[in-house]
Amino acid sequence: MSPRLCANVALVLVTTLAAAGAWAGPSPPDGRDTPDATTARRPLAADDFYRGEQLSEPEVSPDGAWVAYVATHNDRQADEPRSIVWMVSWDGTQRLALTNPASGIHAPRWSPDGRYVSFLSNSSGTQGEALMLLDRRGGEARSVYQAKGTVGDYRWSPDGTRIVLSVKAETDEEKTPRPIVIDDLHFKQDEEGYLSVASGAHLWLFDLAAERAVALTDDPVGDDELPVWSPDGRQIAFVRTHAPGVDVDARQDIDVINVPLTGAGGATTPTPRLLVRPFAPNSQHLAWSPDGKSIAFLQGLAPKFNAYMQDRLAVIDAAGSVAAGGQPRPLSDSLDRAVMSYVFAADSRSVIAAIEDDGSMYPARIALADASVQRLVSGSFVVSDLTTAAGHTALLYSNDTAAAEVYALEDGTLRKLTAHNDALFAELQLGIVQDLRFKSKDGTEVHGFAVLPPDYVPGHRYPTILWIHGGPNGQDDHSVDFDAYNFRRQMLAARGYVVLGINYRGSSGRGIRYAESIIADWGHKEVEDLLAGVDAAVARGFADPAHLGIGGWSYGGILTDYTIASDRRFMAAASGAGSANQLSMYGADQYILQYNAELGPPWRNTALWLKVSYPFFHADRIHTPTLFMGGTKDFNVPLAGGEQMYEALRTLGVPTELVVYPGEAHALKRPSFLVDRVQRVSAWFDRYLRAN
Repeated sequence: MSPRLCANVALVLVTTLAAAGAWAGPSPPDGRDTPDATTARRPLAADDFYRGEQLSEPEVSPDGAWVAYVATHNDRQADEPRSIVWMVSWDGTQRLALTNPASGIHAPRWSPDGRYVSFLSNSSGTQGEALMLLDRRGGEARSVYQAKGTVGDYRWSPDGTRIVLSVKAETDEEKTPRPIVIDDLHFKQDEEGYLSVASGAHLWLFDLAAERAVALTDDPVGDDELPVWSPDGRQIAFVRTHAPGVDVDARQDIDVINVPLTGAGGATTPTPRLLVRPFAPNSQHLAWSPDGKSIAFLQGLAPKFNAYMQDRLAVIDAAGSVAAGGQPRPLSDSLDRAVMSYVFAADSRSVIAAIEDDGSMYPARIALADASVQRLVSGSFVVSDLTTAAGHTALLYSNDTAAAEVYALEDGTLRKLTAHNDALFAELQLGIVQDLRFKSKDGTEVHGFAVLPPDYVPGHRYPTILWIHGGPNGQDDHSVDFDAYNFRRQMLAARGYVVLGINYRGSSGRGIRYAESIIADWGHKEVEDLLAGVDAAVARGFADPAHLGIGGWSYGGILTDYTIASDRRFMAAASGAGSANQLSMYGADQYILQYNAELGPPWRNTALWLKVSYPFFHADRIHTPTLFMGGTKDFNVPLAGGEQMYEALRTLGVPTELVVYPGEAHALKRPSFLVDRVQRVSAWFDRYLRAN
């Protein structure tokens, strides 16, 4: 596609685009393809990966009249994801496509006056990402800045004259590659590859009038990311690390830097001021209060909790610093739950946040004065990606029977604004989701879900698959998202299986004590919880104990290996992107900081490392036919983890197969591979669970 993406800047309605044949994506979200009530619904199929759309990155316009967002679908012919920037009116009556489908489109942002919509694109065929600018009054989107690398985030200045970008450098492609020089403990990261000083992220200021960018930070090592402007436009807060990726002590700086008042920058870069240095959360987000007095941020817990998501919300005086005696104030500690996204209210007196809680994620208002929490909407669902402007708050909402769409949050209710997936889901008969609550072996209460087949008949037992979520942080929840764990469960349920999702200990959503109970004791309590979940499903009469399967991806694959090495009840297993010889992962994957903090170095705690590696060193306990899968570029859980177990089972004569996805990192992206995986996993379970 041309670097100058063709944009429908005349703001033609979606129905007009479809009628004119200009629409190149999935069925338009106008409801015209929705079957009537007499149309028979059908089970979910692998091909539906090509019809569904994943919505992301909503942003309310400055006047509150529109919400821009990204819709991504899997293009069958190109065999890649394609994205479109859309916007929907606040009353939901108009949905407008702003770009044609292209790969690598993301991060729509409104200019402060609402005249422009900017976005990032890497579809131009050049190295690095382009900042695109679309004038809503007419014309095509044009590239105004070509970054020499990947843009992590960017923000408009309050006066609309400048844009700050965090750019991670990319080395020029050369015919003769150069050696990669490593000088840090954390030196590799999934999807990014090997980390070095040359690949650090730094802040740049782009002046729109001059169309010129200058460096705002120039620290030779580490990363400068997530910039956010002060309301008066004179300062920028950002996150800084002093080593590539993450610092050795598991902390990160939150700095504030003065911005040159004229031009795009000065002759020398200004010196940042350290505001606070908290433990790094799982996912950081900064926000400056509208009155300019406070900066909100997320903070993690001690390094040993690195893998157990419990991001806490805090605020600090924007004019102070810890060094000068200022202290951050925790806002969400009393919840003992992770804050996933948040925005300041217009009056700066409260924050609206998405709170992860026991299989759901709900919106809540947290008061700055006393940290009191008010849940805004009740029910079993998941919200994310909060955005607000002009008193209007929007978010993404999903539940057990609907993929994420953009909703308005107003007066304690949620109002639907988009309908990209309505036509598809109107055709489908999804499996019914039932909550599971049961006691584990030691009496601990564990929660989870059972997805029943669409044609489930009460009193009849069905072959059952335990599909385990990754992490261990994170949780199985009340949502359906394309290629998320719950969608895979629905895919298996459509083939006539009962599918279980268990929030074993180590999962988030139930508080830090529940999560931390597996620290340095992997493959023990989680396995007990998973087996107790299977027992509960059998006791309730819908799971067939003679036809059980187990599988998962990432830590779900790791727990699959642990479980089949502990129990022989499963007739088939599918272990994706997993590992069993944890000792061999030290220095081979991206988790060196977690390993040192949680397990200690192998030469100091050899017995512990061998203990948590028992599926490999006791592979002769495994008799379950097992399918192993992984990507060749996975730095999260390297393919070697599956290869080792495949070779072990081959040596032992246990039926096994290894599927390698070329060029893929930890999360598969190529649509044909996503389809292949679900078909291959389904066929593997069909072979062994339906044979007798």
